[in-house]
Amino acid sequence: MNPVEFLYYLGYLLKKRRSFLMQRRLPHKVISIGNITVGGAGKTPATIAVAEEARKKGYRPVILTRGYRGSLKGPCLVNDGTRILSVAEAGDEPIVMARRLKDVPVVKSGDRYEGGVFAISHIDKSGPPPLFILDDGFQHWRLARDVDVVLVDGLNPFGNRRLLPAGPLRGPVSELKNADMLIVTKTQNHALANELGALNRRAHVYYASHEVTGLRAQEGSAMDPGLIKDRRVLAFCGIASPDSLRNTLTTLGCYFVGFRPYRDHYRYAQKDIAGIEAAAAKLGAEFIVTTEKDMVKLIELPRLPSNLLSVEIGFRVEPGFYEELFRKLEVV
Repeated sequence: MNPVEFLYYLGYLLKKRRSFLMQRRLPHKVISIGNITVGGAGKTPATIAVAEEARKKGYRPVILTRGYRGSLKGPCLVNDGTRILSVAEAGDEPIVMARRLKDVPVVKSGDRYEGGVFAISHIDKSGPPPLFILDDGFQHWRLARDVDVVLVDGLNPFGNRRLLPAGPLRGPVSELKNADMLIVTKTQNHALANELGALNRRAHVYYASHEVTGLRAQEGSAMDPGLIKDRRVLAFCGIASPDSLRNTLTTLGCYFVGFRPYRDHYRYAQKDIAGIEAAAAKLGAEFIVTTEKDMVKLIELPRLPSNLLSVEIGFRVEPGFYEELFRKLEVV
């Protein structure tokens, strides 16, 4: 552990200790969806999938999220039934969740306990009690949770196994012993599953995949994923793991003429899109394809290419996961 990494670790321990001393519990059940590294494990599709499954089972899911880079600081509803906040106000991932889960409240708040209290006072009291789903919550110790679900990227689990800023780890790998359920995403990495099982003997390890559920035009209309099969495509994205988009599009059988990665949470300007459109025309691309997370930022620009599409990703986990998840809720 180098000196900078050690300083981060000291700060991590102090923050964790202080957070547990200040920890508060909401009067309703809380599921946390999180990971151990910086981005890339697929938390947003997993959060959406858990909310959808909870709704099917008669629960009333409410998502609590930090809203990274969103300008609004206090607790607020990202979707209030009449409109959805802008990316500038709420951040990109909350907007993706709000657009996909139109009747599920998404609450943005840096302090997720305050967000939960806000939600309780602002949602309709006539339905069942809320079930809070804490987005990216594994390191948010200030809010007590009933079930901790942790996702681990099966293609690149821990990078170089170094803590920030020397590597991608937000905390020591040993912290995974505190998870209640573990999910290996993207590929069935059996060696990783064995390592996780040895590290945490009380948590079942599941496999999950992220699969294309459709393509969407900029105005929101759905299109069949087969549309881009054998077609010339220029792709771009600003996500933590840009190769995930490349791999996804490869499964759809398109022909890449170009690929442009941007930094995670990149805020596009009109000139960026003009450059992408010009490159696509020069390379003979029939379609320009990006992620759902990027599209929610792009649709706020004044002009977009007519052949721009986004890929909609669904989360599919092994049978038995949801049964165990909701059973754990009932016994805690």
